[in-house]
Amino acid sequence: MLAACSGGGDSSPATTTTPAASTNSAPVIALANNDQAGQVGYDFSYDAAQNGGTFSDPDGDALTYSVSFSSPNGLADANGAISGISDAAGDITATITATDPGGLSVSDSFTIAVSVDQNAIAATFGASIDLENLENYANQAIPAYINKLNEGGNPISDAGATLGRVLFYDTSLSIDGTVSCASCHSQTLGFSDSGIVSTGVAGGQTGRHSMRLINTMFADETDFFWDERAPSHEAQESLPIQDHNEMGFSGQNGRPDLAVLITQMEATEYYEELFRFAFLDPAITEAKIQLALAQFTKSIHSFDSKYDTGRAQVNGNNANFPNFSAAENAGKDLFMQAPNNGGAGCNACHRAPEFDIAPNSGQNGVFAVAGSTTTFDLTNTRAPTLRDILGPGGAPNGPFMHDGSLATLRAVIDHYNSITEPVSEPPLAAFRASLDNRLNPGGNPQRLNLTETEKQQLEAFLATLTGSNVYTDPKWSDPF
Repeated sequence: MLAACSGGGDSSPATTTTPAASTNSAPVIALANNDQAGQVGYDFSYDAAQNGGTFSDPDGDALTYSVSFSSPNGLADANGAISGISDAAGDITATITATDPGGLSVSDSFTIAVSVDQNAIAATFGASIDLENLENYANQAIPAYINKLNEGGNPISDAGATLGRVLFYDTSLSIDGTVSCASCHSQTLGFSDSGIVSTGVAGGQTGRHSMRLINTMFADETDFFWDERAPSHEAQESLPIQDHNEMGFSGQNGRPDLAVLITQMEATEYYEELFRFAFLDPAITEAKIQLALAQFTKSIHSFDSKYDTGRAQVNGNNANFPNFSAAENAGKDLFMQAPNNGGAGCNACHRAPEFDIAPNSGQNGVFAVAGSTTTFDLTNTRAPTLRDILGPGGAPNGPFMHDGSLATLRAVIDHYNSITEPVSEPPLAAFRASLDNRLNPGGNPQRLNLTETEKQQLEAFLATLTGSNVYTDPKWSDPF
């Protein structure tokens, strides 16, 4: 009998074996990161991957790294390497994640504690300045009806204004250590001066009365000084320091210049700490001095007057304010209305509710040089806001006008009631050509013919523009 058999000569059927699928294992933490420390304004650098030692992969896979931050505060990640300049104090939670090619990952978290270097600040200013608990300069409440906001590309920061406050009050910014910005701009006087002019180093005197520094940021005018020679708030700030008669770093007649002052400041420990904190860089420059001083002076706000209480209750400047007396409302009407409509026309130049000076204003009919009866000046075309022209007690915050020639508010009203032309000097033609056209209707100097009652009403209204907080708030006070 014949029988068939399998051709392979083997009695068992053929079989195929499939290799078991490999299993990808997730990375694991091999060496957790310790907490780290940094300081504001200083370079921070840390390899959170610890040169590959933080994680291991059971499969030997190459890992990629990424770091997330609870708040970066100036820090950044590059494949696990953290670097940058810390820009704020506080604890940062950093989480580094290792990921393998299959997408499996594991994370490790640690804290970066960022502090502020302020040893010299604490030694100099004590409790007046704490860089980890700053005064509120940047986010002060501003009434909704205030529309003119001129930051000039240099918005207020708490850190910058804090530095500016120190610069404002530091007498070491004068050549003999006797004069600061605050010497001519006293908080108790609405940041003005009680003198007709101000006294600087070595008995030098300013050429004009010191303007009040109230609400300087809330204005359309961008030029500064009475004659508008500074094209910005910032440009104005360092000029008194370099004025020969004010703070003296003029570089003239053997006196040091601003570069000498900056070298002096660089050797002052609290300035190294303050500039590093405010600008994340300890280098001191004129531009930084200007920025910081401008931020401080821009922060001097006054919006808690009787006027503000009333204005918040109505829809416009012309409505009667419910908290005003009859005389105050009548004075407000006189202020707001044009002379040809029964008013005094004040608002044409000093626009409510900011009461800033119109940027196209001419000279106002006060033409003398301070302290002189024989010389004249027709270039004074700027003025401060009318807010806080009086102090909380009703006394003037220093004399009025660029030459300090008007000692009382009534004298100011009398001046505008009847503009007086010069008899001989300055030349009448030059006076008339430069006089603001709103004070020269039809080519004739203004004659309002206000009654005694109307003058009293105007005075009563102008007194409502005075606040209270600006005179006592510690954030604007002398920190030394």
